[in-house]
Amino acid sequence: MRVARGMSALVRAALHRIAHARSGDKGNRQNISVIAYRPEAWPVLLSEVTEARVHALFRHRGVTAVRRYELPKLMALNFVLDDALEGGVNAALALDSHGKTASFRLLSLEIDVPAALLAERPGETAGDIHQTKQKMGGLT
Repeated sequence: MRVARGMSALVRAALHRIAHARSGDKGNRQNISVIAYRPEAWPVLLSEVTEARVHALFRHRGVTAVRRYELPKLMALNFVLDDALEGGVNAALALDSHGKTASFRLLSLEIDVPAALLAERPGETAGDIHQTKQKMGGLT
C-alpha cells in the first residue's frame, strides 16, 4: 500500500472495481471504452489507464499502436488499438474475432486506487467486499 501526498491510502486493485467497459471492432482495429462508475473514479482512470499501459497489456496480440480519447462528460476513455484482431473478422482464426472479450482483459489491469473509493462502490456493502476478499484469498 502506498500513500500519496494529500490523498487517502492507495491500494492495488483491478480496474473493474471502479469502472466497466465495452469493446468492439472495425476491421483490424479494436475499440475499448472504459467508463467510471462514479465521478470520483474519473481522475484515477485518467492517471492510471494510459496508452502505454494498454499497449503493454495487448502487445501479445500484435497491437502496433494505441490511441486514447478522453470523454470527460461521460467519465469515459475510448481506446483504439491498431492491428489487434489478426486481420479482422473475416481473416482471423481466433475464437473471438470481433474482440468482444478484450474489455474483460482491460478490466483486469491492476491500478492504484484510493482505498475509500473501493469501499464506496455503488450498491456494494461491506459484506460484499468481505465476501469478495475471501473468494480471492484475501486479495482485492
